[in-house]
Amino acid sequence: MKSLVLTLLLLVCVISSAISFADSSGTTKRILYPSLDGNERFEDLREILGLALQKTEDDFGPFELLPSYPKMTESRLLQELEAGRRIDVMWSSTSPEKEKKLLPIRIPLRKGILGYRICFIYKHRQNFLHGVKTLQDLQELRIGQGIGWGDVEIYRAAGIIVEQSTYDNLFKMVNSNRFDLFPRGISEIYQEYELYASDNPNLHIDDHLLIYYPWPYYFFTSKNDIALANRLETGLWRMINDGTFDELFFKYNRKSILRGKLSDRHLISIDNPNLTKETPLGDSRLWFDPFADPLN
Repeated sequence: MKSLVLTLLLLVCVISSAISFADSSGTTKRILYPSLDGNERFEDLREILGLALQKTEDDFGPFELLPSYPKMTESRLLQELEAGRRIDVMWSSTSPEKEKKLLPIRIPLRKGILGYRICFIYKHRQNFLHGVKTLQDLQELRIGQGIGWGDVEIYRAAGIIVEQSTYDNLFKMVNSNRFDLFPRGISEIYQEYELYASDNPNLHIDDHLLIYYPWPYYFFTSKNDIALANRLETGLWRMINDGTFDELFFKYNRKSILRGKLSDRHLISIDNPNLTKETPLGDSRLWFDPFADPLN
């Protein structure tokens, strides 16, 4: 009899433990992402993140998406994510170093649109880029870029002269004709013009040239958070397959694409030496092509 009671008690304990485990595995997972802190430049990425998580709730469970505080620089975010502290996912341009330290979800979040660059130039030299036709022509010019930006290595590897400064100062340098051009992503340049033109009256947007290099933005997770990486990849592919990925892309980028008249511009392509061999360059579903897209 004692043996039977003990057996029943053990069975109850096992069942209780199983129930507790099931409850804990079904609890809402808190996911911390970089705080936008009023910066609308990344609102599209936050929306993509939320929708990818929503589309995987049946498989991976409920979630709560929260901004991490305080706001951190990208270098600090990378450190914290690698250490598995204070943040669970971030978005960033990729590099071999980042892909070595973190888990990349290799789906370009903006379909590589940031790789298409339109240039700020000095207002009183509006037509000088009309004579720029080749990479060799670009190598004769001076390009402005932010200190430490990943683009700097791309331009220098292509033999282009780069001058670096702080972000805000770059607009002042264009305004003072301190270098020849300041290339910006087509989803950035018009918003920046609205912000900086009043204080920099010689700032002008070139209407001729389009520079391109592959420039994917990925979601990254900690190496130890394979489950979240798998969830995000699953959710992103579902968005691609049901069309919502492209819907969000055009929701945020349609206006800039149309305004830039990209297919009317002269294209100069540059290699990006900082891409790993795993970069999905051959999958046309993942990349924006201004010369094939119906908007143009």
